[in-house]
Amino acid sequence: MQLISFRTLALGATMGILALIWSGFASARAQQSITETYREPAGRIIEEALANDQAFENLTYFVDTFGPRLSGSEALERSIDWLHQQMKEGDLDSAWTQQVMVPHWVRGEESATLLSPRRKYLPMLGLGGSIATPPEGITGEVLVVKSFEDLQQHADEARGKIVLFNAPFTSYGETVQYRVRGAIAAAKAGAVASLIRTVGSYSMQTPHAGVMYYEEGVQKIPHAAITVEDARLLQRFQDRGEAITVNLKMNARTLPDAPSRNVIAEIRGTEHPEQVVVMGGHIDSWDVGQGAMDDAGGCFAAWEALKLIRRLNLKPKRTIRVVMWTNEENGSRGGEGYHDQISAEAVQNHVLAIESDGGVFKPKGFGFSGSDDAFEMVSQIGNLLEPIESGEITRGGGGADIAPLMKSGVPGMGLRVDGTRYFWFHHSEADTIDKLNNDDFKRCVATMAVMAYVAADMPKTLPKMGEATH
Repeated sequence: MQLISFRTLALGATMGILALIWSGFASARAQQSITETYREPAGRIIEEALANDQAFENLTYFVDTFGPRLSGSEALERSIDWLHQQMKEGDLDSAWTQQVMVPHWVRGEESATLLSPRRKYLPMLGLGGSIATPPEGITGEVLVVKSFEDLQQHADEARGKIVLFNAPFTSYGETVQYRVRGAIAAAKAGAVASLIRTVGSYSMQTPHAGVMYYEEGVQKIPHAAITVEDARLLQRFQDRGEAITVNLKMNARTLPDAPSRNVIAEIRGTEHPEQVVVMGGHIDSWDVGQGAMDDAGGCFAAWEALKLIRRLNLKPKRTIRVVMWTNEENGSRGGEGYHDQISAEAVQNHVLAIESDGGVFKPKGFGFSGSDDAFEMVSQIGNLLEPIESGEITRGGGGADIAPLMKSGVPGMGLRVDGTRYFWFHHSEADTIDKLNNDDFKRCVATMAVMAYVAADMPKTLPKMGEATH
């Protein structure tokens, strides 16, 4: 009896191994079939995207007409009115808006003037959320430090002064901490105001805007950015032992929250309309430049991808939805509102979320966050983009606006582009349409359209963490 039991177990183990091997082969064939099945429609999508200049012309008209679109501003709401009307008049299945309340910070008049060792106007931008100075401004001696640690070492010299963080740009995630937390650190050291060397990888006397925060229980002080060139100038003065005096004037105000809207349009799925592939970007921008790169370009690329799928009469099994989220820059209320205003079941029916918020420069592919099985499937879709060299799928990706969906288990991806020049223009007056290239933009459209269409049409949905492919 014991011998029979061992043989039975051995046979069962062998059959189990064969089943696993067969399952692996079947899975490999299924994965390979994604590329083979969709090669023809993907080719049509790419060809149509590269042949159409109208979308870039529409983007140009939009940013020229509405300019910067800070949350709470009339310009943002007028731009949303225009987009909604255009979407309703277009050949899509439905278009609507979704109201959310957003922060309303107003810059007002502002200036920074170097008084000594010599007089010089300092180009500057108050940082979003900062308080104002007194009407006459704050005049004070400047202490230049190179890091938070440097400030701690010279904390006894900071009291009553204006602290300037002259931190060189390394990576955005690291350097932006001086913008976000600089006022807190300076105030704890007793400073009366704080300045930062602007967060940008290149400068032609261009300061960059962006959000900053205060900490409860810590004195609020005005916080602003000056240019790379001027931060270095003040550093040189200090290194030579010369006293530096600056007058800072800011008339910023934080008003009550204001109503704004996400703008949404979709093509309904033919077999599973309740299942959704969502893609988009954020329609708000800072109150400088045109917000062309950050992020009207991402919004229009997603919108054009949706319109392109409709023009080609492609009919995906699942719904493809475009969302232009509001208030990404200083609150992320749009992304949170989109998640919170749909049911938990509807959230779980989102099969993929795609965000474009890194500029619409030459696309490379996508960064993907999700299960291993899903990664293999989207990598197969990426193969379809080899003709335009934008199909590289890497692990780790997403975006601020799709983060609430991703936290609920929805696979997420962010469009990856050549970001060499992104932080030259990011959040500055230089973010204008002339920094973008029509051919690059069209490749972004094609890249997003192929990924969204195939993910919405292939027989099996992308498995979520802990799920089997189904």
